[in-house]
Amino acid sequence: MATKLYIVYYSMYGHVEKLAEEIKKGAASVEGVEAKLWQVPETLSEEVLGKMSAPPKSDVPVITPNDLAEADGFVFGFPTRFGMMSAQFKAFLDATGGLWRTQQLSGKPAGIFYSTGSQGGGQETTALTAITQLVHHGMIFVPVGYTFGAGMFEMEQVKGGSPYGAGTYAGDGSRVPSELELAQAFHQGKYIASIAKKLKAAA
Repeated sequence: MATKLYIVYYSMYGHVEKLAEEIKKGAASVEGVEAKLWQVPETLSEEVLGKMSAPPKSDVPVITPNDLAEADGFVFGFPTRFGMMSAQFKAFLDATGGLWRTQQLSGKPAGIFYSTGSQGGGQETTALTAITQLVHHGMIFVPVGYTFGAGMFEMEQVKGGSPYGAGTYAGDGSRVPSELELAQAFHQGKYIASIAKKLKAAA
């Protein structure tokens, strides 16, 4: 049976979604792995989103907590809000109490990716503070470490991401993920997919 990797994210302006798409490509490049994109439910009204100039959501399916139980591994993505995950993603995780009670996600690998507005905006704290969610579910946090190689040491251009996972900078919203940031996202998808496959085979 194929290893199912779910890339679950929230994206208001599309930066996290761009990373998610690349992570899916990386995961799908691993033989025997089925990668699927999901977005978490929006908690803001259309009126509020309109005032924030947020574009319409894509046609990626909206996930429910029970859908998580079907996966063998995850990569969770979100923008930062004051150095932590956005409220939309936190609200989704808050609804996973039933899965927590039965520990249906325990032992499953999970990675994290993110977007921040600036270089001091939470590239590491957003991932670090999200790990608590994985811990209570008994999931296995899979950081990319420095497996991305030379790209982790880039100093000539602005680059998001860290040993915790892929990342990008949104700036004022006009900036899009760079080729190097997308390459790290692809690598993260491939890396976590390989680990999820090994864990499933060993189970």
